[in-house]
Amino acid sequence: MKKTSRIISTIFVPPSFTILWFTWYGLFNEMNPEKQSATIVVAIIFGFILHILSFIYFRKKGMIADIDASVKEERTQPYLVSILFYLAGFLVLSYYDVDIISRAFWFCYITNTILITIINKHWKISAHAMGSAGPLAALFFVIGFNALYFIPVIIFIGYSRILLKCHNFPQVAAGVLTGFISTYIQMWIFILLS
Repeated sequence: MKKTSRIISTIFVPPSFTILWFTWYGLFNEMNPEKQSATIVVAIIFGFILHILSFIYFRKKGMIADIDASVKEERTQPYLVSILFYLAGFLVLSYYDVDIISRAFWFCYITNTILITIINKHWKISAHAMGSAGPLAALFFVIGFNALYFIPVIIFIGYSRILLKCHNFPQVAAGVLTGFISTYIQMWIFILLS
């Protein structure tokens, strides 16, 4: 079970969902080819590649002790760097004037990372759980209750984090609830104000 949990935990790092969600949304909901490409390329570069490279950098420099970033205090700097990547991605998406849903959800990445950084100062909430529940909320926002078919994925991810002793149940549950509620409310407000 631990080997399976490690595979799930590694495949479904939070940046993975960025590529999956924005590729799906870009391909099927963005009609303009230039905007479609911008949506997908920004997700790949600013939502995945730069995050993975920065994590590798922090690991090589010894600023993160292990692959799970188990030490709560070591997570702050990577989170702050992630905020900069998300901000840059948001500016590019805004420049290309991509679909409002894409911009709203990308904005959530900025604010949710700020939120997890603040929470992390006091308590080690699960970034994996937040990183999977946020895209579920965005999917729910777009397609409604059909998105709930993806709940088992979140359960597997949460269980794998608990089994690997990276988090306990309250940290995973809080990550899921915070990621889902925060994303859904922010998307609704963002679109309402736009």
